[in-house]
Amino acid sequence: MNPFEFSDGTDTVTEFSQWAHRRYEISKEIQKYEIGTKPEVQPEQIEASMSGNTLKVIVRVNGRSLTLTSTSSFPANATKPCPLMIGTSNNSLPASFFSSNGIATMNFTESQVNDYSQMGGGSAGRGNYNFDKLYPDLKSNGAYAEWSWGVSRLIDGLYQLGEDETGIDLSHIGVTGCSYAGKMALFAGAFDERIALTIAQEPGGGGAASWRVSEGINEVEKLGATDGNWYRVGFQNDFSGNNCYKLPYDHHELVAMCCPRAVLILGNPDYTWLADESTYISSLAAREVWKKFGIEDRMGFSIVGGHSHCQLPSSQYTEVQNFIKRFLLDDESIDTNVQIAPKYQNVNASKWFKDWSASSDPEEPEESFTFWREAENMVTGTYGGKFKKVTGQNKSEVSNGIYLETTVNFTASTTDPSSDKGTWLYTEFTVPKDGNYTVLARVNCGS
Repeated sequence: MNPFEFSDGTDTVTEFSQWAHRRYEISKEIQKYEIGTKPEVQPEQIEASMSGNTLKVIVRVNGRSLTLTSTSSFPANATKPCPLMIGTSNNSLPASFFSSNGIATMNFTESQVNDYSQMGGGSAGRGNYNFDKLYPDLKSNGAYAEWSWGVSRLIDGLYQLGEDETGIDLSHIGVTGCSYAGKMALFAGAFDERIALTIAQEPGGGGAASWRVSEGINEVEKLGATDGNWYRVGFQNDFSGNNCYKLPYDHHELVAMCCPRAVLILGNPDYTWLADESTYISSLAAREVWKKFGIEDRMGFSIVGGHSHCQLPSSQYTEVQNFIKRFLLDDESIDTNVQIAPKYQNVNASKWFKDWSASSDPEEPEESFTFWREAENMVTGTYGGKFKKVTGQNKSEVSNGIYLETTVNFTASTTDPSSDKGTWLYTEFTVPKDGNYTVLARVNCGS
């Protein structure tokens, strides 16, 4: 799925000024097919106040209200306004990364919006959360639409009160979380352009990992096996299994929605369920967007094992601290060109995506293309008019070097049968563009 290609397929992004339009399209597709609606909120619907370091935000919609609270923790002797890191549910990164750099922290308490929990408990279920009471027409929403909405409302409150009252530097807000909260952080960062830095820690399937890639990997968090409460009603029924290939987007485009802002994806291949091979491929594909605009050092990934889930190992300290210092503290001297995934160095990621950043010209389907058919166990035989016997092509010596060259036409069908007498024919080929293709094979088998 080319992230630069507009949804109607008629054009592609060729310059940065077009990216906002394309990003909007991706946002709408993800809301329509996957998570449900993240509703817009007008400034007059927000009432924000501070009590000490505790922010209170009341959202009023159609005579109903929802209240969010969160307390900021400021480092000793911090110079205000401070950059801020918001932890979605919790911030599992080392506290010293922030306290030693004069960065404030606060947590988004997702239960104030939607108290669904994998650990049990919570309210009466979908359609009865606080968010649902505020928006009764959106009861088919998934939790990630609602939780990302809640993060945005905290930021609304900070903006309404301003830097002097909150002590927060509004141009340097980050968001982070791990596991299901890593997904939460990624959705929050993708859907709110006021977030300067997103660090998604071990987000697993439904985070940075591609649904398509994960479908072909055993024992990982696939679309049909993830927690359905996180997503729109009907999402899994419509797109689980091979139906995931029908989605008009994938999660490399969710990651790419953060562009031109900064994002760091952290993985842990020791936990197969996290689908980090898929995360690796998806991250490379997403990075093409930053690369196209010459800012690829704003998107990085570090996928290393040897540690417990959500316990950042010392081997990842440098890249995490570098992203924090550069994008929350404006230290432009720091190198954030991070692409670390030693376990997956030999994975052929290129079969999943092209060098989209090199050219954004639309790819027109060819009228025809040629591939080779290997005539197993066949040394002699008569070939029909649409097939040509070819030798001396420096292929392997299977079948004594005899191969069939076949031309497939997109505009006309091949009707002449082949009179090949071989036992088996195995064909492997690539197509010139993403899409649906039908290959018709006529088999002449006397018995």
